[in-house]
Amino acid sequence: MFHKLFTLPIRSVIKLAEKIQEEADDELYNIQHIQEKLLQLHMMFENEEIDEETYIEMEQELLTRYKIAKNREKDRKSFE
Repeated sequence: MFHKLFTLPIRSVIKLAEKIQEEADDELYNIQHIQEKLLQLHMMFENEEIDEETYIEMEQELLTRYKIAKNREKDRKSFE
Protein backbone atom coordinates (compact mmCIF):
# COMPACT_ATOMS: atom_id res chain seq x y z
CA MET A 1 0.00 0.00 0.00
CA PHE A 2 2.78 2.44 0.88
CA HIS A 3 4.48 1.56 -2.39
CA LYS A 4 1.38 2.69 -4.30
CA LEU A 5 1.29 5.98 -2.37
CA PHE A 6 4.89 6.75 -3.26
CA THR A 7 4.62 5.81 -6.91
CA LEU A 8 1.33 7.64 -7.51
CA PRO A 9 2.97 11.06 -7.99
CA ILE A 10 5.58 9.59 -10.32
CA ARG A 11 2.93 7.83 -12.42
CA SER A 12 0.92 11.06 -12.58
CA VAL A 13 3.96 12.99 -13.82
CA ILE A 14 4.69 10.30 -16.40
CA LYS A 15 1.07 10.36 -17.64
CA LEU A 16 1.18 14.16 -17.86
CA ALA A 17 4.46 14.05 -19.79
CA GLU A 18 3.03 11.47 -22.19
CA LYS A 19 -0.04 13.65 -22.77
CA ILE A 20 2.10 16.73 -23.41
CA GLN A 21 4.28 14.76 -25.84
CA GLU A 22 1.21 13.46 -27.65
CA GLU A 23 -0.29 16.95 -28.02
CA ALA A 24 3.03 18.41 -29.16
CA ASP A 25 3.37 15.69 -31.78
CA ASP A 26 -0.20 16.28 -32.95
CA GLU A 27 0.53 19.99 -33.37
CA LEU A 28 3.91 19.44 -35.03
CA TYR A 29 2.59 16.85 -37.45
CA ASN A 30 -0.88 18.26 -38.15
CA ILE A 31 -1.26 18.05 -41.93
CA GLN A 32 -3.63 21.00 -42.23
CA HIS A 33 -1.35 23.16 -40.07
CA ILE A 34 1.68 22.22 -42.18
CA GLN A 35 -0.19 23.03 -45.39
CA GLU A 36 -1.14 26.43 -44.01
CA LYS A 37 2.48 27.09 -43.03
CA LEU A 38 3.65 26.13 -46.52
CA LEU A 39 1.16 28.54 -48.05
CA GLN A 40 2.24 31.34 -45.70
CA LEU A 41 5.87 30.61 -46.48
CA HIS A 42 5.23 30.78 -50.21
CA MET A 43 3.39 34.08 -49.82
CA MET A 44 6.26 35.51 -47.76
CA PHE A 45 8.70 34.51 -50.49
CA GLU A 46 6.52 35.94 -53.26
CA ASN A 47 6.21 39.22 -51.34
CA GLU A 48 10.00 39.26 -50.91
CA GLU A 49 9.71 39.13 -47.12
CA ILE A 50 12.25 36.30 -47.02
CA ASP A 51 15.12 35.39 -49.31
CA GLU A 52 15.35 32.27 -51.43
CA GLU A 53 17.81 30.51 -49.14
CA THR A 54 15.52 30.96 -46.13
CA TYR A 55 12.54 29.89 -48.20
CA ILE A 56 14.20 26.67 -49.34
CA GLU A 57 15.40 25.83 -45.84
CA MET A 58 12.02 26.41 -44.22
CA GLU A 59 10.17 24.67 -47.04
CA GLN A 60 12.37 21.59 -46.67
CA GLU A 61 11.65 21.44 -42.94
CA LEU A 62 7.90 21.71 -43.53
CA LEU A 63 7.96 19.11 -46.30
CA THR A 64 9.84 16.71 -44.03
CA ARG A 65 7.22 17.21 -41.33
CA TYR A 66 4.49 16.73 -43.94
CA LYS A 67 6.00 13.43 -45.05
CA ILE A 68 6.23 12.22 -41.45
CA ALA A 69 2.63 13.32 -40.83
CA LYS A 70 1.39 11.41 -43.87
CA ASN A 71 3.25 8.29 -42.75
CA ARG A 72 1.81 8.60 -39.24
CA GLU A 73 -1.67 8.99 -40.72
CA LYS A 74 -1.16 5.92 -42.89
CA ASP A 75 0.11 3.93 -39.89
CA ARG A 76 -2.91 4.95 -37.80
CA LYS A 77 -5.29 3.84 -40.54
CA SER A 78 -3.55 0.47 -40.87
CA PHE A 79 -4.13 -0.19 -37.16
CA GLU A 80 -7.87 0.46 -37.44
